[in-house]
Amino acid sequence: MHPRLWVTPYFTLHTFGVLLAVAFSSAMLWVLRAARRDLITSDQMVSLAIWVIVGGLLGAKLLLVVRNLPEYLAQPSHFQWFSLVESAGDFYGGFLGALAASALYFRRHPELPVWRTADFCAPALALGQSIGRVGCFMAGDDYGRPANVPWAVVFTDPDAARIGGAPLGVYLHPVQLYESLLCFALFLFLAWLLRRKQFDGEIILSYTLLYAIARFLLEYFRGDADRGFVFGGALSTSQLIAIPLFFTSLLLIVRRGRRIRL
Repeated sequence: MHPRLWVTPYFTLHTFGVLLAVAFSSAMLWVLRAARRDLITSDQMVSLAIWVIVGGLLGAKLLLVVRNLPEYLAQPSHFQWFSLVESAGDFYGGFLGALAASALYFRRHPELPVWRTADFCAPALALGQSIGRVGCFMAGDDYGRPANVPWAVVFTDPDAARIGGAPLGVYLHPVQLYESLLCFALFLFLAWLLRRKQFDGEIILSYTLLYAIARFLLEYFRGDADRGFVFGGALSTSQLIAIPLFFTSLLLIVRRGRRIRL
């Protein structure tokens, strides 16, 4: 829609980059506010956030490379690898990378309650995603399938095609906005549940389970081929990852909830 906010002869301010910064800042403010209620210091949370951001970025890039490895090997040009640096990467790759980085951080800081800390980070994840997906929409990234619905959108800016790959002049599902609204609703639900949870870990596991369902269904509205496919195109890469995350989080919810009842 509007991939660039400000263009000068010296630099370009991209809409996606600005909204990504807003997403990180909003998520961080939420985490710091929640941490104060749980008597966890801001220094600890800022350190954890740095680990999570670095792990998330590396994981997002890594899954993007794995998913498109034949393309990168076939065209190992400067532009291809520069585009990798510019790209935000794959969300689920970032999620798994952030989990790995968090595990390392908690191992180095055993005084932090793992499940309780993860619980107040979960709403922040959903909030950040809600804002970030608006950035994807503005850049024409992760665009939807052709649609014949009253709310279909049409990309006309050539930069949306060049930067995000969105086809121009075609009515598409605004799938980025679908996800943005779902994630904001998930944020509100998790924030509500946080004050009513029955056991530590309930919020982060609920986020993982509910987002896996939402992402699996949203993939059917996506039109971008670069999200990757498996099993001959039967599933996208994100759908394949969502399945084990759904069942793992469901199993842990049942097990941890049963311990509380016992």
